[in-house]
Amino acid sequence: MGTRNYLLEGVSCAGKTTVAIELQQRGHDVVHGDRELAYQGDPVTGEPRSGARHEHHVWDVDRVRELVADDTAPVTWFCGGSRNHARFVDLFDEVFVLELDRATLLQRLDARPSDEYGASPAEREVVLRTYDTRADLPAGTPVDATRPLDEVVDDLLRRTGQASAK
Repeated sequence: MGTRNYLLEGVSCAGKTTVAIELQQRGHDVVHGDRELAYQGDPVTGEPRSGARHEHHVWDVDRVRELVADDTAPVTWFCGGSRNHARFVDLFDEVFVLELDRATLLQRLDARPSDEYGASPAEREVVLRTYDTRADLPAGTPVDATRPLDEVVDDLLRRTGQASAK
């Protein structure tokens, strides 16, 4: 989808979806990985698995490759999290990881709607464990996600040499 492709990752509640929506509103090409590419599967083989579990939240690798190969847009942002990122992370020009402090994470978890991941006690425990261990996160350029949304998006666009289309 883009001549240049960027992956935006982070723990749950870091702001991946919020940043993706803002990028779209500013006229940028965005793939919502958690909505468009994700399914429950084995992170190594991709074999589908039943039952929703954090460690089985994976992206369709063939679809990621297909979207990255389509260079009709100058830049595409892939936003979301996957446990199989190691199978496709090398396709991206750069990986950005939204970072936040524990207090901000706890505030965001407390404000999470009951139907979103991280709202239940068991899911909250997984989010906090992932935050503490950084397990399941790719290596990438850290981005301070505690700042106001406009500042975060402006920073990402500046780092990638893009102007806001807003």
